[in-house]
This record gives sequence, structure tokens and C-alpha cells, in this order.
Amino acid sequence: MKKLVTIASWLFATGSTLLIAGVIYIYVVMVPELPSIDHLEDTQYQVPLRIYDRNETLLAEFGEHRRIPVKFDRIPRYLIDAVVSVEDDQFWHHLGVDFYALGAAVYEVATTGRKTRGGSTITMQVARNFFLSPEQTYTRKFNEILLALKIEGELDKEKIMELYLNKIFLGHRAYGISAASQVYYDKKLGDLTLAQAAMIAGLPKAPSKYNPISNPERALIRRNYILGRMRILDYISEDEFDLALNEPISAELHRTRTTAEAQYVSEQVRAQLFEQYGEEVYKAGLKVYTAIDGDLQSVANQALRRTLLDYNRRHGYRGVFGKIDIAEINEDPFDEDLITDQRIGGLRKGIVVSVDELQPAPEDGSSEAVLASATVLISNYEQVNVPFVDGIDWASRFIDVDNRGPKPEKVSDVLAIGDVVWLENRDSQWLLADVPRIEGALVSINPSDGGIQAMVGGFDYFKNKFNRATQARRQPGSNFKPFIYSAALERGYTAATIINDAPVVFDDDSLEATWRPENYSGKFYGPTRMREALVKSRNLVSIRILQSIGLRYATSYIRRFGFERDRMPYDLSLALGSGTFSPLQMARAYAVFSNGGYLVEPYIIDRVESGSGEVIFQHKAKTVCQDCELEDLDDLTAAEAAEEEAGLPTEQSTETAGLTEAEQLEVGELSEDEAGIVSEADAVLVPKYAPRVISAQNAFIMRSMMREVVQRGTAVRAKALGRKDIAGKTGTTNDQIDAWFSGYNDQVVTTSWVGFDNQRHMGNRETGGRAALPMWIQFMKAALDGRPENLQEQPEGLVTVRIDSETGKRADVDTRRSLFEIFREANAPRETVAKSSTNGSNGVVVNAPESEEEIVEDIF
Repeated sequence: MKKLVTIASWLFATGSTLLIAGVIYIYVVMVPELPSIDHLEDTQYQVPLRIYDRNETLLAEFGEHRRIPVKFDRIPRYLIDAVVSVEDDQFWHHLGVDFYALGAAVYEVATTGRKTRGGSTITMQVARNFFLSPEQTYTRKFNEILLALKIEGELDKEKIMELYLNKIFLGHRAYGISAASQVYYDKKLGDLTLAQAAMIAGLPKAPSKYNPISNPERALIRRNYILGRMRILDYISEDEFDLALNEPISAELHRTRTTAEAQYVSEQVRAQLFEQYGEEVYKAGLKVYTAIDGDLQSVANQALRRTLLDYNRRHGYRGVFGKIDIAEINEDPFDEDLITDQRIGGLRKGIVVSVDELQPAPEDGSSEAVLASATVLISNYEQVNVPFVDGIDWASRFIDVDNRGPKPEKVSDVLAIGDVVWLENRDSQWLLADVPRIEGALVSINPSDGGIQAMVGGFDYFKNKFNRATQARRQPGSNFKPFIYSAALERGYTAATIINDAPVVFDDDSLEATWRPENYSGKFYGPTRMREALVKSRNLVSIRILQSIGLRYATSYIRRFGFERDRMPYDLSLALGSGTFSPLQMARAYAVFSNGGYLVEPYIIDRVESGSGEVIFQHKAKTVCQDCELEDLDDLTAAEAAEEEAGLPTEQSTETAGLTEAEQLEVGELSEDEAGIVSEADAVLVPKYAPRVISAQNAFIMRSMMREVVQRGTAVRAKALGRKDIAGKTGTTNDQIDAWFSGYNDQVVTTSWVGFDNQRHMGNRETGGRAALPMWIQFMKAALDGRPENLQEQPEGLVTVRIDSETGKRADVDTRRSLFEIFREANAPRETVAKSSTNGSNGVVVNAPESEEEIVEDIF
């Protein structure tokens, strides 16, 4: 007996010593090594990058983790109860560790070798998810217990529950209950039913095994088990239990809901932020607010797609996508993987299941006439009707862009049962379609600050990610002529100057061969007023104007509009738009005419907020301000204007470069009022105003000329908008490779472009007015809806004079054909007798401006 007592005492002493040593080891060695939990109070979750339009509606989301953090007081109580019921029913009572459940789990493993119950509490799961690796070791489990105790000692239960419910993975990229609510039910948390909340509560244990989309049977069993636990724990009443138990599974996979397809915009924003922040951009929860108008973005998408589909229909049908044996179809061919439910640019794929030809109604009236049509099965086992008239009868066989086969007379000339086809749903009517090979772009900006309101870079981003609105460099053709004309106005030309529209031949070393330019019509029209030449887009007049004002001057002047010098060829082909520019560059340049002469900087990103809502970037746009110009560029030379745009120092800025604020005040560079708003980092005036690059008089005259392009010129189709404040210019390049239209009023500037990526011929009649203008019209109809018409006031320094329409001189009482023209006061015609002059040996310019400054002639 004494021996037994000795042994027991020894064991007790040894155990006590080991226990004390263990406790000391834990508190001296392990506890100090535990990670700090201070940051849990203000934890930053891995939240995706979200991009919004200017009205703060979602455009796109980037990141692996789809998460929407939510505060505890915004979580429905029945969802919390559901989670507690199945994950940790003692959560509100234990101190972080449920020793009874943990001991039971240890005993089970020790006696059976199997683990069927869990010993982890919600607090322990928080410790594991935030601090520990997923490895299954005793050391990690012990650290988990210690961390759970530490968390419980420093955080309240509500915060712990909030952390848990925002962190857990719930399948299909959904992290946290708020994201899961949207992914599975497309609902906010507060709108979930009890049954739906129980379904989400069942996911943390095994998001794949109990997933209502992947495994609905197992998910239903799990959901009902949780409802039963909630009833046992008295969280819900018997009636609530019965009602939830009988609710069918309603979960579906819901993608991120966006207001508009803006993939080209979103990708540009993503790339810009990734370059600055790296991989962190996908999990830092940044919110990017753009200048994009989501409604106009949707209109832009539709306008571009309809325009390209209409181009397709003008040139014929290339044939069906494929063919399958209709007998192989048992149920839904899309579910049976006979056809992929592919969608490109809004087009749907389908199978022709029946063809009905026209059957006139019998004379006895026993039945109605059967209209010719095809019935097509699309995804979700939905059958749609495609009428022959308008829906199919366009589908003559495509031969090439200038030739088509005979017009079909019946449905079976085009389609047969089993054909796999593309369909377009236009205005609730299904039409046979074909995925366009041609591409397009549209970009619209606010001329007062450069904000990009809508941008589409192609028919479908997922078909081709190349953003033609910003990345494509294409020849603008006649779309470039207004800048030549604007330069001429600065050289003393007027809208009434007469230029001879006659044949001309150039032997120029810079050109590959003798150049014989001609008008699109192939005709010559003789002496032509400059306004009329722009309205009718006369090529030869533009060439003669450029030849007269000189390439050196013209290229320097045109840089004022934001064009790069190296994109402009140094030869007379520049007059016909042989440079290469993007649609965005063209829109920016036209904005100068729209806003009265100021160069704005296009931008998409307005501001960026951190995950906590702090503004970490705010774009400061250079805005147009008529009454607060800091520097008027009217008096600058073309070279100085170009330097101003390029950011090069002018003579004045060189003198004060590097001076402090006080020193600049001393030399008179800054006023006292300006000095108070200059940053110490760099002497930049705030707010920033867009620089004036052409005079208000020049911009007004150019606008009046381009308004006539719309009213009676190459863009006459735009009169369909029913507005008189619209101005613009079409553009078509040689062999109809590119088609353009750029147009504006004082509130919106939009450029549209159509062409093949490999620069192929589009067809003999595919001019800017036919191929690109319809896209512009459809977009601008929405963009200008509700906006008042504004013809703008005529600026000072201009006069209106009645002139002879044939000579461009001031009209008198004997003038038979006269009209009113706008002139700068200094250039207004005073004589009434035509006086001819020549410019150069060929005598091609009549009534050329008389200027004290010699016009530099380049040798070609």
C-alpha cells in the first residue's frame, strides 16, 4: 500500500511538474510567438477591384475573391442563428474553445480512429482562417486553441461573428455571406428567406459537397438538417420550420450584375491600375469611379453592333454556322452538348427545327394564311420565330464585298432543318444574322473637360480584345480636312475664298509615283468657295489649300489639336487624311471646335477609393473656362502652341523655371491671388484650365461650315436627329478601307469608325456617310435626348456679310445669286468687283488672302 502511495505521489508530482512546465512553456515561449490580433478590429479583406460609372453603378469586377464585406448589424438574425446551429451551438457561451466538444472529438479519434464530429468553434475557425496555414498538425491545432482564447479576450462575440461570416469561402468564388447571397440568389442579405439562409449556412463545412448548384440533393439534405437544428434550439417556430422545409431549391448561379457591357473601358482601367499597384489591385477592395455614363455605354454597344450587322446584311450571307441531325436531339441540344450556348456581341446560336413557306389563305376562309418563316430552337429549350420578310430575305449569298448572289425567294433558299445559325434580337424581332468580320469603334467625350462618356472598341470584347477606340491607328481620310481648313483660316483665308477645283498632277520625291488625286465622284467643279468645298468634301480643294499655306505651317498648327507630328506625313497627301490616328484622338481634336477653341485631355478614371472609402486619387481635369483663361494662345505662333501642347518650355516659362513661389511673385510670373494655390511640389496652377489653342472666331466659323455638312452635305442623314446645332465631317479613305464620322454640338463630341482590322476594301459604296454615320446617329439620338438645342452666340470680332455666291465678293444690288457669310472683321470683303490673283505658276488659287506675311511655299 505504501508503495502504491509512493508511486501515485511520484506520478502526481511528475504530472504536476510537467503541467506547470507546460503552462510555463506555453506562456513564456508559445504565447509571445502568437501573431498580434490588433489588426482584426480593422481587418482588410481580399476584396476585388470594382469599377463604376459616373452614377456609381457597377461596370465590372476583377479579382479571384468575390466578396462584399458587411457589418454585424446588417446581417439578418436568422442567418446568424442558422450558422450557430450547425457550426457552433455554444458560440454565445464559451470562451473561444468548447472543451466538451473538443474532448469528445479527441476521445472519438483515440477510440475509433475516425473523426465524425468537429471540435472547432467559430472563434477557432476565425483564428485558423486569418492567421494559420491549412496543414493538419497538432502544433497548428494547439496554436489555434491559444489564438481563439486570445481573440475571445480582446474582441466581443459580435465582432468575431462578423469576421467569420465575411471571411469564409462559400463556393463559386463567393467569399462571405453577402457575396454568397448574390451569387446563389441575386439578393441582398436582408431579402433572403429562412430556407435560403439555411442553405448558405450549410456551405462552410464543404462548399462543393453541399453546393445547391453542383449537388442540389445533398444541399437539400444539409439545409433541412440545419432547419431541424434551428427548431431544436428554439431559434424558429414550428410554423416557420414547416414553411421553410417545404420551400423548393431556388439557387442559381448569378454573375456579377453590371449596368452595361463596358469590357473595353474596364480593361483599360484595370491595366492602368495594375501598372501602378501590381497584383494587390485585385484584392485591395479599390473602387474606381469613371466618367462613363452607363446608359450611354449600353447605347454605344447597341449602335456599333447594329451598324456592323447592317453592313453584313448589305453584302450577303456567308452561310450557316454548322449542321446537326435533328433526329439526335432528345431534349435540349444545348444541355446534351450538341451545341455550345455561345453568344457573341448579343447574337444567339440556335438550330432550325422547322421551315414554313408562304401559304395563302384559302378562298373559303377556313384558315388563315401561313407567313413564311423559320422556327429556331435556342438555349433553355426556347423556340423563336424568324420571319422571312426582313428576317431572312436579305440573305443573298455572299460572293465578295461588291457582289452578291440572287435574292432568295423563299425560306428554303437559305435555311434547312438542322442548320445551326446565328440570330439577332432587334426590337423584339428575331433576325437571321452572321458574326461580322468587319469591326468598328465609337468614343464619346465631354468637350468641357475631356471625360469619356462612352467607349466601345469592337463588336465583342471576348471575340477580340483589341481596343480600336484607343489602340488602332487608322487613316481618317476626309475626317481630317477641318484641321487643314482651320489652319487656312488662321492664314487669312475665309469661308468665301475661291479655290479652283481642277485636275492637278504632282511629281514628288516623297511619293512613290506620280500622284493624280481626284474627287470621290471623279468630277471637277471649277472655282469653289472654301465652305462649299468642305460641305461637299472636295479633295482637290483641300490639296490646293495645303499647298498654298505650306506643310511646315500646317503640320505645326495642326499639332495644336493634340496630334503627334510623327503621325502626319510631310507631303500633300496629309490634306486627304493620310496620317494615322485613333478614334479617341479624332474625338479630342473635334472637341476643340465644340468648346470654342480649347484642348481638353480625355480621361476615364475620375477617382479611386480604398476599401475603407478613403479617396486615394482624384482626377483634376483641365476644364474649359471662357472667363478664366490663364493664357490666351491666340497670339502664340504655331510652333509655340505646339510646344505648349507637348509640355515643352516656352521662352517665358524658361525664364522662371525652377524659381520658388516667392521668386516667381517677385518677377511677376504669379499674381498674389494665384500664389496661394500653388503647390510646393511643382508650380502648377490649381484649378487647371484647358489651354486655348485656336481662337473662338476660328472655332465658330469652322462649326458653321460643318453644320452645313450635316444640313446639306455628305452627312445629311444626320438631319434625322431634327437638330440644327449638330456639326461634323465624314471621312472615307482610298478604296473604302476606312469609314469615319466625327460630329458634335457644344455638349457632346462623338467619333465613329468602321473598317477591317487587316485594312481590306469594304465595298464600293461604303463611305463614311453610309458605313459609320448610322452608328453615330443612333448614339447621339440618346446622348442628346432632353438636352436643349444651342446654336452658340457669335463671338466678338466676327461679322456677317452678304456675298456673291460665285465670286465670294461682297454682293451689290446687281448680284443675282447671293448669300450670307461669316468673316473675321479684318478679312471681310469690301470691294464689289471680282479681282483675280494667282498663287504660284499654276494660278490655281483665286482671290487668295492678301497678307503682309509671306506664305512659305514648300517644294514637292
